Amino acid sequence: MRLLHYLRALNAIVGRELLRFLHQRGRFVAALVRPLVWLFIFAAGFRSTLGIAVIPPYQTYILYEEYITPGLVGMILLFNGMQSSLSMVYDREMGSMRILLVAPLPRWYLLSSKLLASTCVSILQAYVFLAIAYLYDIQPPLLGYLEVLPALVLVGLMLGALGMFLSSFIKQLENFAGVMNFVIFPMFFLSTALYPLWRLQESSPLLATLARYNPFSQGVELIRFALYGQFNRYAFLYTLVTMFIFLALAIWGYNPSKGLMTRRGR
Repeated sequence: MRLLHYLRALNAIVGRELLRFLHQRGRFVAALVRPLVWLFIFAAGFRSTLGIAVIPPYQTYILYEEYITPGLVGMILLFNGMQSSLSMVYDREMGSMRILLVAPLPRWYLLSSKLLASTCVSILQAYVFLAIAYLYDIQPPLLGYLEVLPALVLVGLMLGALGMFLSSFIKQLENFAGVMNFVIFPMFFLSTALYPLWRLQESSPLLATLARYNPFSQGVELIRFALYGQFNRYAFLYTLVTMFIFLALAIWGYNPSKGLMTRRGR
């Protein structure tokens, strides 16, 4: 196989995902409505309670809306990662996933290309949300919009790989919602997306410990630091390692000779 074949396959997979996203306008609107509701209503309701606080990495006084904005960006990446796994379950039932996986290219490359395609869609949605938040007077440094891009890519790949792994053992499309509810909501609410870790520590040390080792928390912290021009090395390494673990599990799960798909057939 030549390099041209790999690039052509990548272009086809990413292009198909982008076209599907453009044709599903309701998916785009739904992806934005959810975090905007949290930003405009939830944050406004808690402003009187939390007010402003000194929160790392800023070491300055910021509004609660400014704090949770990176967490809501992480929410977009989380839900879109799970949505992409839903499309993989649908493609598997329709037979198009089988056609993709029997292509004369390494399986890991095909799955990685699919993962990259869903991440591109997630990043597009995240930047649209940041633009709306900017109009809402949540304005991080302009350079932060560029510096946050690598963080968005890494976190999007990590969450997409998790969704891909979960899709490998979901038998039917009807079972998807139940499985996702046991993944999305615990990961989101048991994280630092809405409250800083020291607040959780004051409430419950156990919850703070679980939130500290939650991969979504580290992804949110990576985005939060990057958006304000800082680099969180621990969050970066944690997210990177977790991404490779989830991707390896997804590749194993979609391996017809070793993965979960074979076990279901047996």
